Amino acid sequence: MSRVNSQRKGCIDVFNSFLVSLATYAGIFEFPIIKGTYEIPNRLIPFSKAISCKDYDQWVHFYEDDFLFERIWRNPEKYLEILKKYNGVILPDFSVYRDMPFAMQIWNIYRSRAIGHWLQINGITVIPNIRYGDKRTYRICCDGIEKKSVIAVGSHGTIKHVTDREFFAEGLDRVVKRLEPVAIIVYGTAPRIIFDKYEAAGIKVICFSSDYAISHKEVV
Repeated sequence: MSRVNSQRKGCIDVFNSFLVSLATYAGIFEFPIIKGTYEIPNRLIPFSKAISCKDYDQWVHFYEDDFLFERIWRNPEKYLEILKKYNGVILPDFSVYRDMPFAMQIWNIYRSRAIGHWLQINGITVIPNIRYGDKRTYRICCDGIEKKSVIAVGSHGTIKHVTDREFFAEGLDRVVKRLEPVAIIVYGTAPRIIFDKYEAAGIKVICFSSDYAISHKEVV
């Protein structure tokens, strides 16, 4: 059933304005503000598995193909009670590719923050996922994120090739300098050449192997 936008009589809320009806915003592109947390996940489970899992003592993540979790944007209310059962949620990782038009990169960052704000006001502990694409996104991807709290990043699929690794490292350096996080949750590998300097500066780096890596080890 389509949601009617109560602020505009007769209009269907196709852009999910209800998610940010109570939000405050930050930055030139007005991303919803996400309150910081200091909680560290004990275990992670991807959203596509979480919706049918009964082991709730873990955190839900969205580091998987977009088509597997696009449904939470189309119908977020359907999954709210399920997500409430878990310890917390790392915010959706909508793709932000460097070859995307800038408008699409902004839109996908916004969508993650909009869902994150809505989950927070519904009592769910969230960790912001910081995803950036080209250099233009390095600064804006931090807008609305509280300093000196816990953040998450996904390295899986972003550090295999030299150019991708350079963008990942450069962008993360900008993010850390701006947000000064107390801890970084890494989904994927955390190469020492990239992360050692953050640990040396007193930042906790907690790495969770990707589901692909885990399944590959099981096969081997």
